[in-house]
Amino acid sequence: MIAVIDYGMGNIFSIRNALEKVGADVRIIAQPEELNDADGVVIPGVGSFGEAMKQLLPFQEKITSAIETGLPFLGICLGMQILFERSQESPESGFGIIEGEVIRLPDNVLAPQMGWNELNIKRDTNIVKGIEDGDFFYFVHSYHCIPKDKKIVVATTEYGTEVVSIIERDNICAVQFHPEKSGGKGLLLLKNFLKSIKC
Repeated sequence: MIAVIDYGMGNIFSIRNALEKVGADVRIIAQPEELNDADGVVIPGVGSFGEAMKQLLPFQEKITSAIETGLPFLGICLGMQILFERSQESPESGFGIIEGEVIRLPDNVLAPQMGWNELNIKRDTNIVKGIEDGDFFYFVHSYHCIPKDKKIVVATTEYGTEVVSIIERDNICAVQFHPEKSGGKGLLLLKNFLKSIKC
């Protein structure tokens, strides 16, 4: 069972429908203890970093523990950013599971980035099996992640600067774009995540 965490700031039904389309057994959860039976965790999200951290506070200990024990995890958009230590958007601290920070897109581009943009794949991992350099995915964000460890970067996207669009480390995968809004390639990425749970 894949637990999709509902903390009031995600495209819950879109991601649930997309995951079910690729064969996942999905449960939307709103209480931390419901994570006990999960085989994988997905945190989607749109909106403010600080507000997300406030809403996720009841889940933080449980999510951190689940990740540390090796449970497959997928963070989407804001669900990627909250893994980091801090964000320029808000004074609240992030989970700090990934070293680094989240900063605003440069002034020379429109923010948010809203629409389709292509991936530059930096390394071949299971999450991008079948996805090619130059494939397009759908983005909606004003801030982007700067990981301290560049080895975790799987793909980037050009938008006024090099934007980290996929990271992967051990059982953690996170994407800046919305796979549930990215057509067939987005579904393929979700299918790849599902395979990591079934292994």
